[in-house]
Amino acid sequence: MEIFLNYYTLSLFLGGIVAILSGVIVYFSDSSRPINRAWMLLNVSTAVWSFGYFLMISASDHGFALLADWVLHLGAIFIPFYYFLFILHLTDNAKYLKRFFYGLIPVVVFFVISTPTAFLVRDVFQKGPFSFAPDAGRLYPYFTVYFFGVVILSLLLLIQKIRSSGENRARLRYVLYSSLAGFTGGGFVFFLTFNIPIPPYPLVLFAFYPIIIAYAMLRHRLFDIRVFSTEFMTASIWILLLFRTVLEQNETEQIISGALLLLTIIFGIILVRSVYREIEQRERIEKLASELERANDRLKELDKLKSEFVSLATHQIRGPITAIKGYASMLLEGDYGEVAQNVKQPVETIFQSSSALAIIVQDFLDVSRIEQGRMKYEFTDFDLGALVTEVTRELRPNIEHKGLTLTLTADEGITVHADAGKLRQVIGNLIDNSLKYTPTGSINVTVTKEGANAFVRVSDTGVGIHPETLPKLFQKFSRAEDASKANILGTGLGLYVAKQLISAQGGSIEASSPGLGKGSTFTVTLPLKQ
Repeated sequence: MEIFLNYYTLSLFLGGIVAILSGVIVYFSDSSRPINRAWMLLNVSTAVWSFGYFLMISASDHGFALLADWVLHLGAIFIPFYYFLFILHLTDNAKYLKRFFYGLIPVVVFFVISTPTAFLVRDVFQKGPFSFAPDAGRLYPYFTVYFFGVVILSLLLLIQKIRSSGENRARLRYVLYSSLAGFTGGGFVFFLTFNIPIPPYPLVLFAFYPIIIAYAMLRHRLFDIRVFSTEFMTASIWILLLFRTVLEQNETEQIISGALLLLTIIFGIILVRSVYREIEQRERIEKLASELERANDRLKELDKLKSEFVSLATHQIRGPITAIKGYASMLLEGDYGEVAQNVKQPVETIFQSSSALAIIVQDFLDVSRIEQGRMKYEFTDFDLGALVTEVTRELRPNIEHKGLTLTLTADEGITVHADAGKLRQVIGNLIDNSLKYTPTGSINVTVTKEGANAFVRVSDTGVGIHPETLPKLFQKFSRAEDASKANILGTGLGLYVAKQLISAQGGSIEASSPGLGKGSTFTVTLPLKQ
């Protein structure tokens, strides 16, 4: 019987402590939110009821027990009232049900006035294992209808919101299930008031519902929940050990329990502080990660704007460059009459420079299209050897004009399914690179097939590539070491564009070099037409 009474009083006391902690933590997490204030008031009412009931059943004096009964019923009157307010804010119904909510105020005031009278509770009396229990008055059935009626209405609003909700459905379910557990655990005391003997063991559920709802409300701040959980568990252990120390009949056992309580307090404080430190570090990391994510999004936005600007600018620049190149070519070819020798060289320089600039503009335009996903491909079946032969024939005069030797070896019958225009651009780019970076010697182009793939290799005896440069050679704005000495107009975009164009056609491109001053080889691999 004594164990029964100790369990009952301990459950009520712990329930009040949990309610206070839950209300305070949620309120101070953001005191400006109406829902947090409603939750705080609900938990204060719950704690008043819990502590009042604890004092009543623990009292040895009739007058004190009656006063404690008045206190517990004052708390019980406000529990459904503030629970309804909490649910209104939680389900976003406060605006529409305001009139109904204010309609409850007269009912609450009526029961508050009736509390110290015999109409609500006639008296308290000695009962069973409990020191005192309330004796219901003639208004008590109506109070019970008010209490459970408002609670059931609140739960119906919550269920309706769950059915129509989307993202917050899980959070609302937390509130629903924990509310059912809490009112099931604490509601059985109403039956005790009507002299129905029900064991008080379900009361333990009453202590859990504030924890679960607080978790649901602070779910977006899990670190706060972790602190709360640690503090709550530590405080619960302290309280249990304190009760054990007080209730022990043996002096030796009391000393042992007291020492254990002291050690638990010391280690509990250390544990809570370590959790605080860890959480502070994780919150800083989370904040930095959030700032990094925002910065990354901003960089993506800027990169998109950059690509759009480059696309627009290159479109506008390409027209004048084409005109300069075209008129320079016509002057050199004598379309406007014979050109004097002292003018011919400057005009040729204009032609060469405008041609190089046109290639650079085209590279920027291609990069912009690739990054925006606007590059279009037209796949056809064609002879790869014939295409490479045509490209080398067009570039041969420039190569021989520089004093270099060009050799071409192309196998017959190599058919691929690719974009001939894009592939012509890539092969021309590779041969032009060899021309730029080969001061003396030769350029060798081969077209072969091995297995299911076709290979185009462009080899030269030029400046070569440093081994450390090879892995990043196909990145944007990357150039081989000492490349600027051989070609000051290079941008480091040609090979990047070539790799993107070949990859989009199901092929690959690689570069190799024995080292600086020993030439280089670029290999394009494409699948044969099946």
